[in-house]
This record gives sequence, C-alpha cells and structure tokens, in this order.
Amino acid sequence: MNTTNLMNWQSFKSKLQEHPELTLQFQYAADKWVDASYHITEIKQAPIVSVDCGGVMNSWTEIIVQLWEPSEKDSERAMQVNKALSIVQLVEKTLPLNPLGIVKIEFGNSQFDTRQMYPGALNIAGENLIIDLIPDATQCKAISRGGSCGTTDSGEECCAPAAKKEETKPKIQLINLASDGPVCGPDSGCC
Repeated sequence: MNTTNLMNWQSFKSKLQEHPELTLQFQYAADKWVDASYHITEIKQAPIVSVDCGGVMNSWTEIIVQLWEPSEKDSERAMQVNKALSIVQLVEKTLPLNPLGIVKIEFGNSQFDTRQMYPGALNIAGENLIIDLIPDATQCKAISRGGSCGTTDSGEECCAPAAKKEETKPKIQLINLASDGPVCGPDSGCC
C-alpha cells in the first residue's frame, strides 16, 4: 500500500494535542461540512492483510475514527479538540492504538454515502481546527511497485490490455452427396 503521504495515528494525535482549545471541524467536500452536532462514535483499529494481483503479501493497520451526524441537531458548535482527545484517551485505555496505523475518518449523512476518507490538510481558521477529508482510492500495488500485475494461465499479465484473439471457425467435413449412379426422383420408387 502506498502510504507515503498518508497521516499515521501518532502524527494525527500530536496535531490534535497541539491545539486542545480549538473547535474540531471536518470538511468532507468543497463547502460541505460535517454538522456541528457530530459525535465520535467509535475508534476502530483494523489490521489489514492482503495478497495483491502480483502475488505479494501486504499488511498494514488502519485507525478509523467514526463520525455520526444525528438526525436531530443537538449542538450549534462542534466539539472542542480536548473533548475528542478525551475520547481517544478512553479508547486507548482499553485498546492500545498502533502509532504507525494509517488514519481514516468514516462519515456519511443523508446527502453523502458513508465512506472512509483520509485526513488531508489540518488548518487553523480562527478558533477552529479544520480537517479537510480526502477520498480513498483503489490502486494496483503491483504496478505501483513497478512490477508485473500477475499473469493469467496463458501467461498474459492480468492488467495488460486484452490481446485480440483471431476468431477461429469450426472446420466442417464436406461430403459429396452427388453420385454417378441413378438418381432418385419423384415416382421412381427408390424411396
């Protein structure tokens, strides 16, 4: 997995700890904000083990912070960073979180299907710490490594453009039905 530019848990938590007095806001698209009444409902640690199409085993850990936006708005102001940190502290009493785990924020509402996104830029604007969320994307790890993406049974790379196959027509054996002898005809009595 290409994790070069992704934020790990240790960095994410440190950024929060630098600004405990600020209000924590999440922006999930241009001019689209998680409603101020959001809750952090859980923090998950997900160890991932996979084998990619090049036959290479990969493993990493994701730390997923789940946000929930209640249908009835119960707050005009988002939670402060120090409240988020108290939830983190409560979670880490029971579940030690991998400091190198890749952070994802899970969120959805009635206008935005639930998905996991990465924290991008963390910006300070007035009394707010704004976390810009960026979408997750699929990737071919084998090609990202510069390697082959695996092969099919016939030896072709699985992600290479399909080679045009020449259409082969079945061979038909022809039989000569015409004979040199007498030919049956109507009223000849041969049938």
